[in-house]
Amino acid sequence: MKKFILLAIAAAFANLAPAQTKHKVTASTITFKIKNMGINTGGNISGLVADINFSKDRPEASSIEASVDAGTLNTDNDMRDKHIKSEDYFDAAKYPKITMKSTSIKHRSGNNFVGTFNVTIKDKTKSIDVPFTYVVNGNTAEFKGSLKIQRTDFGIGSSGLVLANEATIDIDVQTTPS
Repeated sequence: MKKFILLAIAAAFANLAPAQTKHKVTASTITFKIKNMGINTGGNISGLVADINFSKDRPEASSIEASVDAGTLNTDNDMRDKHIKSEDYFDAAKYPKITMKSTSIKHRSGNNFVGTFNVTIKDKTKSIDVPFTYVVNGNTAEFKGSLKIQRTDFGIGSSGLVLANEATIDIDVQTTPS
């Protein structure tokens, strides 16, 4: 009988905790920057698909999983785009998806959070901390973050002096609760 009462109390308190909110992506912008021959260059990638379950009050119970289509890499230069989608760089035909999956999310302060994500590119996975903000405005919410990757960690291109190893990726995702 005592076990039943304790279980009932625990269940009642669990129901008081704020529930995770499932977010539906309504728009997204993903850009990248890298130095090529010492000059900043970059582009964007589209086709974001995401499963976002997030509560600002319980970030530790939240989860984010997202992917983009490597074939949508765009630098506004057709020759360069064809080359970076080739086997030498992203090999988009063989590895069509770039994915991120949270392993933990923590609150920092105010609207600032940090997520630890397993980032997978070309079948290579690295754990990367991604600081981001979460801002609610009426019926919409915005997740905005930035991360740095070492491209050779993922087998993107070869090491050399022409193309920098570090790339910065900026992510801006607008959502609505669903």
